[in-house]
Amino acid sequence: MTSKSYVVQMNANGLHGHGVVNGKGAGGAPRGRQGNDVHQVSVNTGPHHAAKVRSRRQRWDVRPSEMAVKTRNPIRAIVDGMKLTPNPEKAMIALSIGDPTVFGNLPTDDSVHQALKQAVESQRYNGYAPSIGYQKSREAVANFYNSPLAPLEAKDVVLTSGCSQAIELCINVLSNPGDNILIPCPGFSLYKTVAVAVGVNVKLYNLLPKQSWEVDLEHLESLIDEKTSCLVLTNPSNPCGSVYSKEHLQGILKLASKHCLPILADEIYGDMVFPGCTFHSLATLSSDVPILSCGGLAKRWLVPGWRMGWILIHDRNNVFGSEIREGLVKLTQVILGACTLVQGALESILLNTPQHFYHSTTSFLKANSEICFKELSTVPGLTPVMPSGAMYIMVGIDIDHFPGFENDVDFTERMVMEQSVFCLPTTVFDYPNYFRIVVTVPEEMMLEACARIRQFCQHHYRPHSQDSSELDQ
Repeated sequence: MTSKSYVVQMNANGLHGHGVVNGKGAGGAPRGRQGNDVHQVSVNTGPHHAAKVRSRRQRWDVRPSEMAVKTRNPIRAIVDGMKLTPNPEKAMIALSIGDPTVFGNLPTDDSVHQALKQAVESQRYNGYAPSIGYQKSREAVANFYNSPLAPLEAKDVVLTSGCSQAIELCINVLSNPGDNILIPCPGFSLYKTVAVAVGVNVKLYNLLPKQSWEVDLEHLESLIDEKTSCLVLTNPSNPCGSVYSKEHLQGILKLASKHCLPILADEIYGDMVFPGCTFHSLATLSSDVPILSCGGLAKRWLVPGWRMGWILIHDRNNVFGSEIREGLVKLTQVILGACTLVQGALESILLNTPQHFYHSTTSFLKANSEICFKELSTVPGLTPVMPSGAMYIMVGIDIDHFPGFENDVDFTERMVMEQSVFCLPTTVFDYPNYFRIVVTVPEEMMLEACARIRQFCQHHYRPHSQDSSELDQ
C-alpha cells in the first residue's frame, strides 16, 4: 500500500499553497518556517484501502440533511402553492412584495449612488475584509447610532450580509437545539425559518390589533420558561407597520429584566416612521437588559439588494461577556462577511445622505397608507389597521361575511384571479384572516388597487341575515 503526504500551508496574508511533501513544504520550503502554519495529512491510496471504501456503500443513496429538510420559508411554502392566474383583462398589481424598489418610484438618493461609485473606482475594496467588517466601516456605524443613553464603539458592531444574516447570527449565537425563542404573532417569517432549521423551538406571543398591534404582555410572560433563550421584538413592525411608544417598550423591557431574558431587537425599519411619530431604539431605554439590535441599509436607504446589515451589541453590564462576542465573530467567518464595496461606501452613505431624502420617503409612505386606510375602511367586511411606520398596512377580513372562501389564502387567491390584485395572506405570518398590503406602490396604482378590492368585496360580501340558499348566486 502506498502513502502520500500533502500539506496545506497558510502564510500571514491568508494565502495558501499545497503540494506533495518530501521533507519540505509546498514549493520546496522547509516545513515549520516561522510565520506559517503547516498541516500535513497522510492519504492512503493502496488497493486494499480503495476496496474498503467501496464496500461501505453499494448504491447511490444521497439524502438531504436534516437542516435542509427542516428549513421552510412560510411565505414561499404557501404562496408557491397558490393558483395565481390574474384576470387577463386587468393589469396585475402586486401589493405583496416587501421590496421598495419594485415599481421604480422610490429611488435611493444620488449621494448613496455616488458613495458606491467612488468605492468601486478606488479599487481599494476588491478583496476580503475581516469577517466582522472593516474597522473604519464599523466605526462609521457606531458613530451614526451612538447615543449617550446607548453608547457604541466599533467593537460593538458586526457587519453582515443584510439584516437577514444579522438575525440568523443572533439566533444562532444565543440558542441551542431544544431551546425556545419568543417571536411576535403576526411576525416576520424569517425568525421561525432560522430557528426551526437548527432545532430551536418557537413560541408565538400575541400582538393586539385593536391596540395598534401592541404586545400582549400577559401572554408574552406566560410563555417564558427555563429553556427560553431570547425574546425577538420587531419595532417598527413587519407586517403590521406599528411603532411602539416609549411606555410600551419600557413594559417589555421590564419583563425581560425580570426574567433575565436577552432581546433580539429587529430595528431594520428604525426611524422609517411617519411624520408625527417617534421611534425609540430599544437600547436607549434600558441599562441592564442585553440587546442585540439588527439593522441595515435595505429599507431606510431603499437598497435591499446591496445586502448590508449590522448587529449592534448593547451590553453595558457585560452580561454577554466575551463569549457571545467571540461566538458572533466565529459565526461570521462562515461566509466571510458583508459586501466589501458597500462597506467601502458605508461611511459616506451614513454621513452624506440628506435629511430631506428620509423625510420624502416617509411622507410618501404615510400618504399612501392614509389613502389605503381611507378607501378600505368603508368596504364592508374589511377592517384595516392604520400603521405608523415601515411599509405595510394590515387589513382584517371578516371571513364570516365571505362564505364563499375558506380563509385568507383562498380570499387573496381569488382576488388575483378576478381583479389581478395580489395581497399577501397573513397565514404566512401565523395570523389568519388578514392580508398585508405593501404601500410603496405609486399613488395612482394604490387608488386603482383599492377600487378593485372594493369591487371584489362588494361582489362576495354577504350579511349574516341573508339566507344561505342565496349564497354565491
